[in-house]
Amino acid sequence: MRLFVPYTDEREIEEVARVLATGYLTQGPKVAEFEGMIARLIGSRYAFAMSSCTTALHLALVALGIGPGDEVLVPDFTFPATANVVVQQGARPVLVDVRTDTYNLDLGDLESRYTSRVRAVIPVHAFGLSADMEPLMGFARRHGLAVLEDAACALGATYRGRFCGTIGDLGCFSFHPRKSITTGEGGMIVTGDEALAGRIRLLRSHGGVRPEGAAYFEFEAAGFNYRLSDLQAAVGVAQMGKFAWVLERKRELARQLTGLLRTVKGVTPPVEPDGYMHTYQSYVVMLDEAVDRDTVIAAMRRRDVETTLGTYALHAQPFFRRTYGYAAGDLPASYGVFRHSLTLPLYAQMEADDPERVVEALESAITEVAG
Repeated sequence: MRLFVPYTDEREIEEVARVLATGYLTQGPKVAEFEGMIARLIGSRYAFAMSSCTTALHLALVALGIGPGDEVLVPDFTFPATANVVVQQGARPVLVDVRTDTYNLDLGDLESRYTSRVRAVIPVHAFGLSADMEPLMGFARRHGLAVLEDAACALGATYRGRFCGTIGDLGCFSFHPRKSITTGEGGMIVTGDEALAGRIRLLRSHGGVRPEGAAYFEFEAAGFNYRLSDLQAAVGVAQMGKFAWVLERKRELARQLTGLLRTVKGVTPPVEPDGYMHTYQSYVVMLDEAVDRDTVIAAMRRRDVETTLGTYALHAQPFFRRTYGYAAGDLPASYGVFRHSLTLPLYAQMEADDPERVVEALESAITEVAG
């Protein structure tokens, strides 16, 4: 059983064929259509399709003016792209510990790591569960910080009735094949800020502006080529037609997995606090400290069930140790969930008995490892 399988059918083929027939393959009307669908879904004023969520995060930092000498608060338990984009701007990522129940930013540790050099904070909505945004926004406003939501996994997730990605100053989404909808590779920046939107619009495509009536561009900035193509956007448009069903189907399967896991020793299922709606982009459990996660992954593979780690404790990775002087375990909660979190299969096309099969395999693997 695969960890994740994107849900595609003839609709993607039809949308791509329409674009091929036009001969307009780069960023064009299909991108605009896809941007409009995302903006309407979450109620954002502006939406800009990008080549990936990583380039979206990077361009968002550029638009915010983050640069050398600045610090940005970043959760330690996340994919490296969240912090890499800060490094690429010449700024310093200040790694913050996380909670072991939600895998999201620990607000107490966040407060303790603030300095006068901090310009922004990047909350990550881990695996599709919103960070606790109300106190985080209060902290940011008290200190005059920009808030850039890494909502890579959180399209459709909500926090107290608001869509993730629309709570901070900017939000960034991913359309990687492991996300609920995909464009193969791709991302999106959303914002309600007109000035930030203008900056993003300029920088996304080489910094060029075409004056009204002109036959060519004038280049106002040293921009980037971070565009999404119409071919990729065509896949996204088809995917959006299925999104509501995919999201609800994954949530139902997650409920089944959680129910089945409650009787399995050595495993803690993910949580969904009151007032939150989890997308379950990944279904990530915690194994007890006595259970070796990597040995369980190998045992699950022998049972023909693909699993993997949750994500990474950045401070324990070679680059961050070498560059910023961290030692593995310096952020203990993040290090613990890095070593003991396990992602189980979850995708909309799973068969009715697949959740039970996954849980039976996991229980058997844990017994084998413990024995």
